[in-house]
Formats: sequence, C-alpha cells, structure tokens
Amino acid sequence: MRYTRCREAVFLARPNRFIARVILDGTEISVHVKNTGRCRELLLPGAKVILSQGNNPARKTKYDLVAVWKGELLVNLDAQAPNVLAAEYLPRSGLFAPHAHIRPEYTHGDSRFDFYIEEDERKHLMEAKGVTLEERGHAFFPDAPTQRGVKHINGLIRALDEGFESWLFFVVQMEGMTAFSPNDRTHPAFGEALRRANEAGVHLLAMGCQVDTNGAKITYPIPILL
Repeated sequence: MRYTRCREAVFLARPNRFIARVILDGTEISVHVKNTGRCRELLLPGAKVILSQGNNPARKTKYDLVAVWKGELLVNLDAQAPNVLAAEYLPRSGLFAPHAHIRPEYTHGDSRFDFYIEEDERKHLMEAKGVTLEERGHAFFPDAPTQRGVKHINGLIRALDEGFESWLFFVVQMEGMTAFSPNDRTHPAFGEALRRANEAGVHLLAMGCQVDTNGAKITYPIPILL
C-alpha cells in the first residue's frame, strides 16, 4: 500500500475528529485525519506527522494525515489501511488455497464483515481490525470502547455453528511489536469476547507491518497473549 506525494509536517491540534491543524513548510494549514478514533497518545502537539496529498482538487483539505512519529516509531494511522493491507496480504499469506476467492465487504446476519473467502467446500468470514496502540513494544486493541467490535466477535462465533470458519485479523500498523493483547483496561468486554471467540474456535491472527513515510506492508507475525 503506497501513498502519493507525501510530506512531513508538525501536528498542532485536532479541533474535531476529522480535521487537524499542522505546520507545513512554516505555514499553518488544516488537513483531513484518516482516523476518527481518539489517538490521544499519538496526536500530541509537536509530533511529526506524515501527510499525503489528495487527488481531488475540489476537496476542502489538500492533504490527509496518514501517519505519526511516536519517538522513533512510525505509526500508520489510516483507518482504511487495515482492509487494504489485508487484501494485499491474504493471497500471498498461505492461509488459503491459491485458487481461493476473496471477496471484500460481505454481509452475514446482522453484521458486515470485511472479507468472505471461499475455497472449494470451505467458507470463511474474516474481520480485520487496525491496531495503533502500543506500550513498550506490546500492541493493544482497542484504544477506545468498541461495541461494534464486540458485535463482530459475537457474529463470528455464531457463524461457526452455521458452517463457516471465522477469523479475526489484527493488522498492527507499526513495526517491532513483540506481542498483541486485548486492551482490558479500556474495554474489558472486548477482551472477554475475544477469549470466548478463541475458545469457540475463531482463528485469531495478528500481523505487524513494515511502515515508512510512503506506505505500509504486512510483514511479520505477532504472538497473541490473551
């Protein structure tokens, strides 16, 4: 996954979920934030951020904020990136047959899942979650309570009884993580649901990314500690 015309800027403030104020080439401008999550531990005044220039001249903001430096760690913040990265990774992952049909955005029951995968008689549902929270090299999800996330887990568990194989894919949008865990401090119900899913037979997968100032790529597995 590659971005176009990337520039480095300095983060100032975030007036709302969608807009940030940054300094670019000595000028203060507004940019679009490609993540409506809190990101409070990342988007701090003075942080270096990566902007990608959009292709639509009619846009109100010329740039998207897509990544941020946390010290020496570059974190991809793009909320759309996990699905794009997963779609690039799955055909080469070895998890499924080479001829498997991978379809994005599949509605089943009361939920829409990120991927439906079919290989011969086997049918899979997969939900991908982007992970941007880390502490001392340990990645956590979520960074804020997510009832939608719990709903997806419950849907994946129910799908097992309907003949599907179910997957929860955590795309960790940074390098060097040594482990992944649910963030029980922020949302204990998500952690409880994730452990139920593991016991029920839902496949849990966490993969880290190589991240640079122009994009990201899924590259390495991360141990999951529940």
